[in-house]
Amino acid sequence: MNMDIHQILKLLPHRYPILLVDRVLSLEKGKSIRALKNVTINEPFFNGHFPHRPVMPGVLMLEALAQAAALLAFDTLNVVPDDNTVYYFAGIDKARFKRPVEPGDTLTLCVELDRMRAGIFKFKAEAFVGDELAVEAELMCTMRTIQ
Repeated sequence: MNMDIHQILKLLPHRYPILLVDRVLSLEKGKSIRALKNVTINEPFFNGHFPHRPVMPGVLMLEALAQAAALLAFDTLNVVPDDNTVYYFAGIDKARFKRPVEPGDTLTLCVELDRMRAGIFKFKAEAFVGDELAVEAELMCTMRTIQ
């Protein structure tokens, strides 16, 4: 299954400047997702990180992976989140940054569902620029209903 930005906007509550998934290339229910984040010089964080050598902050690379993971989780559960549903980070383990991500790069987000128990999802996540690994981590996320 592919998803364009219009379909992504219907599922993720994030909006500019924090929406970090531009397109879903493939999604296998309950298993994996491959998505893209196009990194441009117009990103607001590049003004301060760093003016002399713009680099995408590592925490935003992890956030992009988590957003892709959310799309996989929603599809796995056949859930369309509403205004009372929030998808949170529950933990990040083994995060390693292997390569800087710069303006003009396309970050390919690859996330696999490792397990799902008691409302906690655990994912193995990697992001690549071309064939080069940029970041890898184990992500734990959960959905909560708020009032």
